[in-house]
Amino acid sequence: MQRGSDRLSVHRDDEMKHELQGLLRSGHPTRTEEWHDPEPTAEDDPEVWGGPVAPGRSGATLETVRFELARLLGRSAFPAGPADLARILRRKNAPDAMIEAVAQLPRQDHYTTVQELAKALVGRG
Repeated sequence: MQRGSDRLSVHRDDEMKHELQGLLRSGHPTRTEEWHDPEPTAEDDPEVWGGPVAPGRSGATLETVRFELARLLGRSAFPAGPADLARILRRKNAPDAMIEAVAQLPRQDHYTTVQELAKALVGRG
C-alpha cells in the first residue's frame, strides 16, 4: 500500500530505473550527450576506489590519512585526546578502521592538529 508521501511518482521512479539500466549493465556511461556524463576524477583527487582510507591499509599514505581526518574532524575537534577524537569520528560516521586506529592510540597523548594525529597513526600503522 502506498501512502502517497513519496518524493517521486511511480512513473518517474520507473523512468529513472530505465535510464540507469544501461550504466549498471555496461559499467560505463551510455549516453550520447557528453554533458550528461559525470565528471571524471582529477589527478589530485583522493583515491576512493580502494575503499575507505584508514591507517595500515594499502595506499594509506600520510597525505591521504591527513586529508580524510581533516575532512571528518575539522579544526574544532582539536586539541583532544584519542578517546575524544574517536567519539567525534563515530558521530561523523567515519570508517570503523579509522575509529579503531584512533582509539588504540595511547590515552595520555593529546593532539593539537590533524597533522600530529596523522603522523601518529601512520607511524603506528
